[in-house]
Amino acid sequence: MTTTNSAFLNGGKALVTGGSRGIGAATVLRLARAGADVALTYVNGKEAADDVVRAVEALGRRAVALRADAGDAAEAAGAVHGAADALGGLDVLVNNAGVGVLAPLADLTLADIDRVLGVNVRGVFLASQAAAGRMTDGNGRIITIGTCMTQRVPGPGGTLYTTAKAALTGLTKALARELGPRGITANVVHPGPTDTDMNPADGPYAAGQAAMTALGRFGTADEVAAMVAYLAGPDAAYVTGAEFAVDGGHAA
Repeated sequence: MTTTNSAFLNGGKALVTGGSRGIGAATVLRLARAGADVALTYVNGKEAADDVVRAVEALGRRAVALRADAGDAAEAAGAVHGAADALGGLDVLVNNAGVGVLAPLADLTLADIDRVLGVNVRGVFLASQAAAGRMTDGNGRIITIGTCMTQRVPGPGGTLYTTAKAALTGLTKALARELGPRGITANVVHPGPTDTDMNPADGPYAAGQAAMTALGRFGTADEVAAMVAYLAGPDAAYVTGAEFAVDGGHAA
């Protein structure tokens, strides 16, 4: 099978954390269009999560929404097992759930540090650990959403967020080595300024962000999701331990 087939993930089973909106929701729908059944997690947006489930079902695929806070150790791992149980297995994990606190270094609190590292690092680690245990040899993909700020920090205020996201590159490379003998790949995708409800392309800081890219514009959630879908598919079977910037040249 190749990605020229619109259903190249036909029969695949995927979990996208934080899949009720933005890049997560776009990824859920992209994987479903590629033929996968998809579970997604959410924390507060049940209505939005249910809308995504209905959109997947309209494509003829199965979907399930699970409430899980990636910052809670039990829920981070439990969501993986819940998804695998509901779908009858797990082939793809997309670690998309994340939080960010952008503030001057002196203003960051211990609660900020614990929350950001808990969701963005510990939650991803535990979900990946659980997913590896549910994936079959030769047929697993772990894809983590990072940020363009790990490759270029454009200004002050991003110390905590960048620290957490940079840890995901090390985790990805280590997972690639550890799981490679089983035929399970691990990669990280670094989005640049992307048009979502959290960071709209017409927001008050959008012009400055767009100007930092080589293309001079925001990306779309679906452009990021397209890279995730590629990495989830058979054409990326020999791609692992790698970083992919979908950032419009933010790091150029």
